[in-house]
Amino acid sequence: MLEIEGLSRNFGAKQAVDNVSLRIPDGQMVGIIGRSGAGKSTLLRLINRLSEPSAGSIRFHGQEVSQLRGRKLRDWRMGCAMIFQQFNLVQRLDVLTNVLIGRLNHRRGALAHLASLFAQFTPAERAMALATLDRFDLLATALQRADTLSGGQQQRVAICRALLQQPRILLADEPIASLDPQNARVVMDALRQVNIQDGLTVLVNLHHLDTARAYCDRIVAMQSGRVMFDGRPDELTAERVAAIYGVSEAEFHGPEAERPAVIPMPAGALV
Repeated sequence: MLEIEGLSRNFGAKQAVDNVSLRIPDGQMVGIIGRSGAGKSTLLRLINRLSEPSAGSIRFHGQEVSQLRGRKLRDWRMGCAMIFQQFNLVQRLDVLTNVLIGRLNHRRGALAHLASLFAQFTPAERAMALATLDRFDLLATALQRADTLSGGQQQRVAICRALLQQPRILLADEPIASLDPQNARVVMDALRQVNIQDGLTVLVNLHHLDTARAYCDRIVAMQSGRVMFDGRPDELTAERVAAIYGVSEAEFHGPEAERPAVIPMPAGALV
């Protein structure tokens, strides 16, 4: 269980996250929605401890995450993997090495430094990376430079790298915002697959309500740093959206956003 109590983050006079409290059971896939500036990205960065809270607490299985320092904090970030909108791959390195970077936090001290410099990964780690790439139909790209891949492929490589951390929680910050509809569907299928097959808790920030409804067990809607809705996807109707945001669902997405055409992947179709 991930427990967030009274979590806040201020940037000067601006309150990016305002007294957020959530209880997220293990294995749940949660879509966090909101318009730009709602506080979605800051919330995920607080959970991962990339940003420090101004108030409140984060606990995971009873451990006080918001107080962790040093090695324990690095261990938390390893177990709470983060996927970013812009992939955060090392573009000049090949795909396999990018995925293996997910193993570095399993090393200690100088060993991690040497591994990053000379790619001294074990045969078992290489086998793990190749198997993960194969799982997401990326094995043929293993020796290609990351910058030769499409955006959807790069985001799936980022998911593979995160999985090599062997996390218990996966945080995805707008993972499909820069992708075309087909690649958006493939990436969301991959996230749902690891949620169902691996039992990982997945928190994903999304701009599109239909994507959240199609893939997530639960939706949290934020506005001005606050949670305005927390419930099942079918409960977030067009009327609720209008009541929360004061706009229609089409206006919520904005004129610049093309809504991805997504079809949820049935659990029985997972491979």
